[in-house]
Amino acid sequence: MRKLKDFITNFFKQYRHIWILSYFAIYLVWFNYLEKTVTTHFHVIHVPIDDYIPFCEYFVIPYIMWFGYVAWGITYTALHNKNDFYRLCGFLFTGMTIFLIVSTLYPNGQYLRPYYFSHHNLCTTLCEWLYSTDTPTNLFPSIHVYNSLGIHFAVMKSEELKDKKTVRILSFILCTSIIMATMLIKQHSVFDVSTAFILAFVMYNLVYVRNWSKLPQSSAGHLKDKKRLPQV
Repeated sequence: MRKLKDFITNFFKQYRHIWILSYFAIYLVWFNYLEKTVTTHFHVIHVPIDDYIPFCEYFVIPYIMWFGYVAWGITYTALHNKNDFYRLCGFLFTGMTIFLIVSTLYPNGQYLRPYYFSHHNLCTTLCEWLYSTDTPTNLFPSIHVYNSLGIHFAVMKSEELKDKKTVRILSFILCTSIIMATMLIKQHSVFDVSTAFILAFVMYNLVYVRNWSKLPQSSAGHLKDKKRLPQV
């Protein structure tokens, strides 16, 4: 019992940065509220290309794998690289908060799901279960797409994984499959996917491209240069 207590104490001392995952409590409460209140009166999301995308029940598999993919990405960065963990959480949590605000101010939903299945198999059963647990509302930007891109960006930027070609390829395949799945099992419109890509592009540039660590140093250097100017 003593060893277990010491292990837990040391774990939370070493990984105390994981406290920011408490954000998920806020997210889940807010999201569940939206799921219960946005049910019938909403703005319908639809673009013409949606009608040309076929329904393919087999893509429910990568769609469900999204939960494990995101959990793995967060856990891996939390345990291996604190800076990567903070960047990933900053990316994910900002997009998820924007999604909640959009869904609150602009209730939205879709009518893309099939009314019935012409055949039945394990995947259609999974789709039926998914449809029964997840309402066709609160759609854009698609968090399935946005978070999948976020995890893949974290994989590609990870120092620990830069030589793990297999992991990087598998991440790309799963990320792509999940994005396709959102449309092929009629969970999302192309509009939802497009807005997720736009938001991910903006956040990628803010989180991974722009080097914020140099900003204070540059400002300090600028002030130092000003001090060196000769007095007139």
